[in-house]
Amino acid sequence: MTTRPFTAVRFDELELSPAPIRPEWVRSGSPHARLCEIARSADGTSVTVGWDCTRGTFQWVFGVDETVHVVEGEVTVAQEGRPTVTLRPGDVAFFPSGTVTLWQVDSYVRKMAVCRHAMPRPLGFALRAYNKVLSLLTGQAPAGNGFAAPARKAA
Repeated sequence: MTTRPFTAVRFDELELSPAPIRPEWVRSGSPHARLCEIARSADGTSVTVGWDCTRGTFQWVFGVDETVHVVEGEVTVAQEGRPTVTLRPGDVAFFPSGTVTLWQVDSYVRKMAVCRHAMPRPLGFALRAYNKVLSLLTGQAPAGNGFAAPARKAA
């Protein structure tokens, strides 16, 4: 069986490049964001990045599904009609594509993010079915991690 190599990095050794926040999204301050691509899936639908940002308040519109893991600093995230949440080191959050939020960084925040292009539900079902059939034919484990979805906390 041939396997692809995995990627492992130290965040503090990443070379982050400027990733300016759209000027019309900035609400206060002059936040400076930086980004570094760490890995990309073979099909190009998923990318893992390191990102950091300095002090400021800005709107953020998620163009893809994004799972973030804060590794340093903190950010307060507001969304209309929802409770405000402060994300601190160790916190993980998921933002579906199309989510509109207001980010307030009081000092500095650094995060890892997994960004994935959302696909229509029927296409996702077809892909999972294909992977299941492929696993039965090849004897390899199906794609995915095999974990059940976690129970959700009451809102």
